[in-house]
Amino acid sequence: MSDFRIERDSMGELKVPAKALYGAQTQRAVQNFPISGLTMPREFIRALGLIKSAAAQANADLGHLKKSKAKAIRKAAERVAKGEFDAHFPIDVFQTGSGTSSNMNANEVIAHVAADAGTQVHPNDDVNNGQSSNDVIPTAIQVSAALMVSEQLLPALTHLKVTLDKRAKELKKVAKTGRTHLMDAMPVTFGQELGCWSAQIGSNMARLGDALGRVRKLPQGGTAVGTGINADPKLGASVCAELTRMTGVRFEAAGNLFEGISTQDAAVELSGQLKTLAVGLMKMANDLRWMNSGPLAGLGEIELPALQPGSSIMPGKVNPVIPEALAMVCAQVIGNDTTITIAGQSGNFQLNVMLPVIALNLLQSVEILANASRALADKAIAGFKVREDTIRQALDRNPILVTALNSVIGYDVGAATAKKAYKEGRPIIDVALETTGLSRKQLETLLDPMALTKGGIQGGSAGG
Repeated sequence: MSDFRIERDSMGELKVPAKALYGAQTQRAVQNFPISGLTMPREFIRALGLIKSAAAQANADLGHLKKSKAKAIRKAAERVAKGEFDAHFPIDVFQTGSGTSSNMNANEVIAHVAADAGTQVHPNDDVNNGQSSNDVIPTAIQVSAALMVSEQLLPALTHLKVTLDKRAKELKKVAKTGRTHLMDAMPVTFGQELGCWSAQIGSNMARLGDALGRVRKLPQGGTAVGTGINADPKLGASVCAELTRMTGVRFEAAGNLFEGISTQDAAVELSGQLKTLAVGLMKMANDLRWMNSGPLAGLGEIELPALQPGSSIMPGKVNPVIPEALAMVCAQVIGNDTTITIAGQSGNFQLNVMLPVIALNLLQSVEILANASRALADKAIAGFKVREDTIRQALDRNPILVTALNSVIGYDVGAATAKKAYKEGRPIIDVALETTGLSRKQLETLLDPMALTKGGIQGGSAGG
């Protein structure tokens, strides 16, 4: 038995692997683009299957496709969406910029699966009925991104925020030295520090939600250039309604189909919000690394969970592996955004021609941010221990606490007191007893770190 079969398309005959579910156009792309070995992401293939299923139903409802063919296409397309045939989507990401090869890959696989089940359908005339690669691929980018953000990233961020809020509540009465410019500053609580991170996550979730409002507006129905040639004018809205029913995520037809095909502004905007999230998570990762540093020669404020040996040569060493992994994820997402930015401006006239690489980078960013956010919550935030002895020693010796005395002793006396404490390496309260004329009881009240975390004026007039 031959390992190949002969397939035909408009350009002629071609050998295709005997067991392949695709046809000649897919095979041509496989041969034309042996570039990276990277294929289109799983969630993108899922979106293609969903779109083909929705289009078949819409075309049947509008009278443009026999119900028997529509049913066969739907069954095959939904199997594609579920991932049964991912091995039959072999085309490299770095292919024709419109993603035409991937669209035809889906059409051919669906037609082949339908035929195996007993219904002959044509990949172009039936599976691609009323469609073009130029509206299907942008729609697939937006559908896959919307589903991944809704189903993976936002739940992961919600989990991270809940974890942060829980730890912030637990540690709301634990004061520590604040830092500005990496230098000692006025005290804050761990609860305030973690609450800041929680607020960042909440703001990023709101930004993502706002961007999704535009991502969910699909250009399906615009076909080749946005005019809707060869498609029923009602097709786009019908496809969106069916996608909404199938996924539970509300999709609607774009107000201007030309915009959705000639630009990738919605994807660029979403990527920008993913970058903003990455920037915030990078800050958290680096703060955790600093706080965990040591344990003897660093800040040593917290002890992250010990997850694995930290060195192949230094016994007993344990490293902050989760924050490090998160930082690398953030760097990747920031780089992905640069790629998407360049790709987004590569639309000429009626079509963007860097669609596959936008899909690759956008969906990777969503996936790794979701996974890293859960790892941060479960393997770092939830289990770190506070080294209260270390933070108390730092607080007691922090000359910046003298700031709380400004309204009582004045800035100049405060500065002299702080400099003396620095120079002599003594606790600020001991030096203040010598320089301010205040009693120990007054100083203990004025310099209480927990009281200082609440802000406001701590003392009365200089003579009080």
